[in-house]
Amino acid sequence: MNSIGLSQEKSNQLAEQLNRLLANQQLYYQNLRGFHWLITGSDFFQLHVKFEEMYTEVQESIDMVAERIRTLEAHPLHTFSDYLANSEIKEAKEIASSTEMVEIVLENLKTLIKLERNILESSDELNDEGTNSLMSDFISVQEKEVWMLKAFNK
Repeated sequence: MNSIGLSQEKSNQLAEQLNRLLANQQLYYQNLRGFHWLITGSDFFQLHVKFEEMYTEVQESIDMVAERIRTLEAHPLHTFSDYLANSEIKEAKEIASSTEMVEIVLENLKTLIKLERNILESSDELNDEGTNSLMSDFISVQEKEVWMLKAFNK
């Protein structure tokens, strides 16, 4: 058992899943930063602010995931090479269209939600309420973002 009363072996397995989420969050964050900087055109004022809101939110989530990994007595990934190697989300380069930016954000969110649901299933089996709560909070916020962005891109 680890210090918080969970199986260390299962906590390590959960930490591996959380590290995959962390890597994906980092790429998602960087994509949002780039979109914030590169957005032009008639959607500039809306999306410039929205992307900043979103990257600020995910920046906080990144810290929460890394700290949860430490709470489980494991080590979070912390290099960009590790993030790139462990992320399903890919770098978005030279995207000029606001519609395409929003579509990429929607795909990135779909990836994050899928990973979070898998983590939620694993943490539920481990009876890890701390991780359950974290994932549930992330999913709730991101599902609302998906709805809003889909409405924006219609």
